[in-house]
Amino acid sequence: MNTIVDSKNLLALNKPKGYVVSRCDELGRKTVYDLLPDWVFDDGWMPIGRLDLESKGLLLFTRDGKIGNALTKPWSCIKIYEIEVRGHVTNEHIATALKWVESPQGLLKALVVEKIWNIGAKTKLRVQIDEGKNRHIRRLFGAMKDLKFGTPLKVLSLSRVSIGSLKLDIESGKWRYISEEEENMLLKDLI
Repeated sequence: MNTIVDSKNLLALNKPKGYVVSRCDELGRKTVYDLLPDWVFDDGWMPIGRLDLESKGLLLFTRDGKIGNALTKPWSCIKIYEIEVRGHVTNEHIATALKWVESPQGLLKALVVEKIWNIGAKTKLRVQIDEGKNRHIRRLFGAMKDLKFGTPLKVLSLSRVSIGSLKLDIESGKWRYISEEEENMLLKDLI
């Protein structure tokens, strides 16, 4: 019988929309720490990476700077997102996203883009990236135009469903420690 041992270095939160990934917010908005026990804030657990106010999904926390750096260093860890886009996303858009798109924040690209469904002027995609510039996916698709209407594509919803080998498996607004086994798998080639 295997006993599951919790990691002492990482915990996972399924961040809902409407929460700021910050220790405090000067505008008085809710932060991810409002969803976690007080000891997470008091003991200095920090989020690894970000999800903007309107985004949701898997967010990890650690007190270990080495782990945080390993998981946020560009090209070290694949993150997968499911997004809904307003606009007709074509195979040409997908090919462009896989090359590079110029944005005011620099060059942006995706590693893999899979179309899940398309209904009218809405498209659901699964997107993999291995770097996380500020609002990376929103800006990547926003830099392209809907060929039918001539308007920019717009990401309506964004959910991070995995970070490396760790998949989102908890309810929205809930948290859990990851297991030592999950931690070892996640950090296997990074540290």
